[in-house]
Amino acid sequence: MELYQLKTFVAVAQEGHLTRAAERVFTSPPAVSAQVKALEDELGVRLFDRTPRGMVLTEEGRRLLDDAERTLASAGRLRSAAAQLRGAAQGVVRFGTVSDPIALRLGDALLRLAQRNPQVTLQLQQGLSSEMLLMLQRGELDCAYVMTDHEDVPGVQLQRLATVDLVVALPTAFAEAHPDPSLADLMTQPWIGTPAGCVLRTHIDALFAAGGRDYREEGASASTEGVVRSMVASGMGVGVVRLDQAEQAERQGELRIWKHWRAHTWICFASPPEGRLSPATLAVRSAVQEAWS
Repeated sequence: MELYQLKTFVAVAQEGHLTRAAERVFTSPPAVSAQVKALEDELGVRLFDRTPRGMVLTEEGRRLLDDAERTLASAGRLRSAAAQLRGAAQGVVRFGTVSDPIALRLGDALLRLAQRNPQVTLQLQQGLSSEMLLMLQRGELDCAYVMTDHEDVPGVQLQRLATVDLVVALPTAFAEAHPDPSLADLMTQPWIGTPAGCVLRTHIDALFAAGGRDYREEGASASTEGVVRSMVASGMGVGVVRLDQAEQAERQGELRIWKHWRAHTWICFASPPEGRLSPATLAVRSAVQEAWS
């Protein structure tokens, strides 16, 4: 039995599809099928049922999956320990980030990483937190900064770094015409929406639900917090933004903060489970933790 066979077994179990599993372990679907068959032959049990919809774990496969994952985690810890003994952390780390590098203390983390582990190279990719989490689950990223309300995400380890306060930002003209608007007043206005799955969208949905209505994305939308702030400041609609951004914009006369609502979410460092972290990813995590300590 080889570790690569266990990795393939876990990949097929999590993806439920030979082609997606092959992409995850960087090989071809026929090779994945052959590795699964070889492992089944060695173990003497059928791990999957092959169906038109994909690969479905058998009862025996479900029972053995936890053991396979623990074995891979132990092997990962052994490699990490050996690398630390060698003082070696090197390689490319695919690092996902959300929109605001200053709020993420990204520069501080990168400086610490460069000083202590100059042989670690980062490939930065920016996107929505929901996209980052999905890419981590698929093995397309090694780690990421995300903003999320979730405490548990399957296949992802989340470390909360800081609380982020959220507020409703109002266009200045609307706020001057309505000095103390109610939630019902706000729901009559156009809103700056964000994509489904975005943490800001989650809180917009919750606000409308509290007002007894469903949010319908009919007006403008934005993919980042900074764009939401700019669109609110231009008078295009009401939006949910981070408190620190809203306070800065309010001081500059760009918008007003609605005083009747505040929510919070978290900035998190997201990565695969502990045993699957490479020495290079562990070095990145250490630099992030120090930047936030």
